[in-house]
Formats: sequence, structure tokens, C-alpha cells
Amino acid sequence: MPENLPGGNPGPGEEPGPGGDPGSGGNPGPARDPRPERDPGPAGDPRPEGNPGPGGDPGPTGDPRPERDPGPAGDPGPAGDPGPAGDPRPERDPGLGGGRLDRRLGLGDAVVIGRGAMLGAGVFAAVGPAAGAAGSWLLAGLGLAGAVAYANASSSAALAAVYPESGGAYVYGRRRLGRFWGFLAGWAFLAGKLASCAAMALTLGGYLAPGLARPVALAGLAAVTAANYLGVAKTATATRVVVAVVLAALAAAVAGMLLGGRADLANLAGPEPGVLGVLRAAGLLFFAFAGYARVATLGEEVADPARTIPRAVPLALGAVLAVYALVCGAALLAVGPAALAATDAPLAGAVAAGRLAGLEPLVRAGAAVASLGVLLSLQAGLSRTVFAMAANRDLPGALAAVHPRYRVPHRAELAVAALVAAAVLAVDLRGAIGFSSVLVLVYYTVANAAAWTLAPAERRRPRWLAGAGVAGCLVLAASLPVTSVLAGAAVLGAGAAVWAVRSARAQLS
Repeated sequence: MPENLPGGNPGPGEEPGPGGDPGSGGNPGPARDPRPERDPGPAGDPRPEGNPGPGGDPGPTGDPRPERDPGPAGDPGPAGDPGPAGDPRPERDPGLGGGRLDRRLGLGDAVVIGRGAMLGAGVFAAVGPAAGAAGSWLLAGLGLAGAVAYANASSSAALAAVYPESGGAYVYGRRRLGRFWGFLAGWAFLAGKLASCAAMALTLGGYLAPGLARPVALAGLAAVTAANYLGVAKTATATRVVVAVVLAALAAAVAGMLLGGRADLANLAGPEPGVLGVLRAAGLLFFAFAGYARVATLGEEVADPARTIPRAVPLALGAVLAVYALVCGAALLAVGPAALAATDAPLAGAVAAGRLAGLEPLVRAGAAVASLGVLLSLQAGLSRTVFAMAANRDLPGALAAVHPRYRVPHRAELAVAALVAAAVLAVDLRGAIGFSSVLVLVYYTVANAAAWTLAPAERRRPRWLAGAGVAGCLVLAASLPVTSVLAGAAVLGAGAAVWAVRSARAQLS
């Protein structure tokens, strides 16, 4: 995830590190490892102690820590979840030497972190395909995406207050619904965030060199992989610089679109999109909100998390929603939905169409910086998630290895980079956004379902909000392009098959 500082936007939903957010670009930070000592993993695993802590996106578990068993000794897992028969994995100690992260963040800090995690490259990429789906009703889709994000973040905040540890829905699903649902949430998160990485790389290429988008995307991916492999992390200063550049680029885009002489209500004319179009736009724009869960997963770092987190979530989300509404409204008035849908660099195109076209390079530079920042954090978080799941034996144990010199999960880093490169070559930007949104919406469906099971004293919001989150996530996911839905279903089916094989082997052992 993760950063304890504001960061870029990695994509839909994300939550790295000791509570990071993948989405959208948190700072993977140095390895401040809050994790408990881990079981040495598969036989022959030479991992030395001190392996790197979670970073980038916390997702299903940006924190490589395995689940901790809150029950009595010998309790196999969450209530009612016996786990696969004979599962040899021991539940591990709750903390490295019993240590915890410092609870030093107040309400203002949490709001800044959440706002920084959401403001990133997603808005530069998702406006185009969303405008193609909703037309002049783009803002209605944005509002719906924000409402679903609020329900998801509220559920995550309530769960984080009960389980103040890293891991997001991977943890919550295991605790409240059973090990299978935690695994499925983690699986969906991994696949969805891999697609988010591809989308960020393609956004970089689309804004920086439209005619060479894929080669530039691969070059950016290679640079980020090298940085992560060498253990280079975004510092606090770098994180603030990225956020400042993104805000400056968005401000330049709004100025260029509204003051460039092209803004006109007549640009909103066009065919009515219908309900499905608005729902599809909301599902695609959900991609731009990735990062909101970063606030909800700060449980180990926030003072009085039960009170602070529920207050910080709507404040951070509301501020970002206002910025996105301004950007989307200005883009619609400047060139209309058809022009936005026709390019992979919609904000730059909208600025270039007016008399303030001189601002276009600033918009493109801001999008490129945001994309690289998000890609750095996302890939770091994904590699830690792969590392964690491998340590838990949910993925091949060979991936749970730490480089002896750079102290990073180098095999996981290279595996993630290879998969992202394949995605960059195989799909376009819109396909990557749609596929990512489907799987991350499934991930948050698990989080909302877990929140539904909380007792009244454990909730900070009405129970119906968690139910609305489940319904909203499923409806938005189903409304996305058919190819994205089918691809997402196939990935989830593959995950269920992996779980079934793993459980069968555990029963035979």
C-alpha cells in the first residue's frame, strides 16, 4: 500500500502496507515491518529475517503478515470457518516482538493521506471511456461511483476499527466470512491491481507519446521495476511533489478547458445514454477513486481509530469528489462527451482544443508523473501481496524469497512485472480499466459482506449501508463491458479452482 503519507492514485481500491491503499498510489515507503515473525515457509525457503514490510498497495494484503488468530488456542480460524481440513499452516504471532505501529496520526493527517491517495492518475485515464458510456450524464455516473465508494470505505473503516491491522478485505473476509472468501478477495485484488498497473503504464504512454504508447508504457514499467528491485521507495518529499504536480496539472486542465473559449452548454447535446450507460460510467469512474480505502486501513497508525477513521473517510472522499466533478464538468463543457471518448488522453485533448493550448504540455507532464508515481506504489504493493500470499502458501512458495542484498521480494517483483508487461501488450487502456474495475468491485463486495456481519456495537454506520455497498458493487460490476465481466468471471473461477485443489491436497496430507 504502504505509505503513511499522501500519495498518488493507484487505481480502484487499493490499500497497501501497514494499511496502505492500493489504489492509487500510496508510498510504499521503507520497510517498517510491523509484521509478526513468519513461518519459514516452504521447505528450503532461505528468507532471512527482516524481509521487507508491506508497501504500495495493501490490498488483499499489502501486508505480508498472515492472518492472526483471535480465538483460543487451536481455533482454526474465523468463526464457523474450519479452513481446509488438515491445513498445516499455523496462525502466527500477532506482532514482531509484540510491536505495533505508532498511533500518531490525527484527523487532519488521515484526511490528507486519503485525499492524496485518491488524487492521482485515474482521473486522467477514466474520463474518456466513462464519457463514451454516459455522454452528457457523466456527472451522474461520477456521483454514483462516489456513493458506492463511500459505502465501501465506510464498511472498511468499521472493519478496520475492529481489526486494526493491515490486509483489507483479505483479512476481513477470512475473519468474518471464512478463509475461502478472504482468499477470493485477495485473488481478485491481485488480478485487478495487475490490470491497474497496466492501465497506469498505458496512461503514461498515452499522455507522453500517443503514437508510441505501448513502447513508452513498457519503458516506464521497466524503470519502475528496476527502482522497486533496488529498494528505491517514494520518500515523503517525493510523495508531496507528486501530489503537488497532479493538482497543478488538474488546475491547468480546468483553466484551459473553461477559459479556452470553447466551453459551451451546446457541447452537452447528444443521445441519451440510458440507465445502463450511467451505471457503466460509474463502474469505470470507480477506477479513479482507488485509494479511498487507504484511510480505512490506517488502523494501526491513527490515534483513536474508532472515532477518527469514520470521520476522515467522508471528508477525504468529499474533497476528491468535488475536484473530480469540477474536472469532468469542465471537460464536458469544453469539447463534449464524444471528443473525450475518442482519445486515451482526454484532458490534454480538451485543453488543446482551446486558445490556451499552451497549457497542454503541463497537463501531459502531470499525467505522466502521476502515472509513474502510481505505478511505483502499485507494483511495490503487489509484490508484497504476492510475497505475503506465498508465505501463507496461497501462492507458490518460491515467490516468498527476499534478495540477500536489496532486501526486497525480488522474485515477486519480477513476476508482477512480467504479468503487467504481458497485459500492456495484450489489452488497451479501456480494457484494462474495465477488467480492473470488475475485480476490485468484487473485492469490495467481500468487504461489505464482512461489514454486514458486524454486531451493532461494532458499526459506526447503519447496517443497510453495508448492504447497499454489496448491491452497488455487484450492479456496477455487472454493468461494465461484457468482455471485462467475462474476463473477470474467468479469473474468479480460476481462483476458486486453485482454492479447491489446495484444499483437496490439504485434506490428503
